[in-house]
Amino acid sequence: MGDKRAGLAYGFAAYGLWGLFPLYWPLLEPAGAMEILAHRMVWSLVVVSVLLLALRRWAWIAELIRQPRRLALIAVAATVVSVNWGMYIWAVNAGHVVETSLGYFINPLVTIALAVLVLNERLRPVQWTAVGIGCAAVAVLAFGYGRLPWIALTLALSFGTYGLVKKKIAMGGLESLAAETSVQFLPAFAFLLVLGSRGDSTFTHHGPGHAGLLALSGLVTAVPLVCFGMSANRLPLSTLGLLQYLAPVFQFLIGILHFHETMSTEQWAGFLLVWAALALLTVDAIRNARRTRADLASAAASAAVAAGAGAGAGAVTQAAAGAEAGPDVAAAASLDYSADGVRDSA
Repeated sequence: MGDKRAGLAYGFAAYGLWGLFPLYWPLLEPAGAMEILAHRMVWSLVVVSVLLLALRRWAWIAELIRQPRRLALIAVAATVVSVNWGMYIWAVNAGHVVETSLGYFINPLVTIALAVLVLNERLRPVQWTAVGIGCAAVAVLAFGYGRLPWIALTLALSFGTYGLVKKKIAMGGLESLAAETSVQFLPAFAFLLVLGSRGDSTFTHHGPGHAGLLALSGLVTAVPLVCFGMSANRLPLSTLGLLQYLAPVFQFLIGILHFHETMSTEQWAGFLLVWAALALLTVDAIRNARRTRADLASAAASAAVAAGAGAGAGAVTQAAAGAEAGPDVAAAASLDYSADGVRDSA
């Protein structure tokens, strides 16, 4: 029980910090989005390297170097997440916080669509309904904005693609961030050198406080990731899947209440449709988890009867453990988009 409470605390910390990111990026102005992005890449590698050094987790590097396919996938992941990070930073500082929250609200729907199109996965009827409602929401929002919600769609598509690639890489959070920022480091550092040589860098021209905030972007990136890792080790995937909505909810509230962004009736209608689709997905995932747990319990009982009195006792124990894991396994099929997704986002 203590582990679960600690897991919830770490989970709230991780998703809460990600949800508060819109308050941080404006503090880095007058630096532009590209300069902020480059500093985030450079300082993230510095911070994660220190963490890995402290934890003595370096063995994976030698193994990774011998796997060119995984290295190529890491390069793809680094490229896609760079698009995601850059778009997010620019959109927040350009006054589109609410639309960024929309991107992370619709991310589960986009990820499901990608799973069908790319991985040829089969959806349950409720999931198809949720995707259909999501498409209707985009149409309503396009009418409300007077354009496609391209910021939200870019964030969702880039992050959905990032999640698919990350599944194939199959690395831990810190190791993955280290590998991806290693790819990002040289282009980012070169960009900062060129910016400095042209006299356009804000790092050394706006005082130590500004420079410190830019350098802090590495720690801001790493801390929620560490909290997520601590939470993921203690909580079932289904719980993490529900916690993921904290980040876009915070972003949405910050956009409305702090930055006073306005929304038309059509935009409210579009958001309500998205929330309805997410509610359907969540209810379907919970029902599927319970159904799987019941099936596992039934199978365990049948195995116990078939095995007989002596061997049956061991079978019951083992099957009961499987039944406890059932909701997590089932939730992985329905909510897996949430775990690999948001942890490296924003």
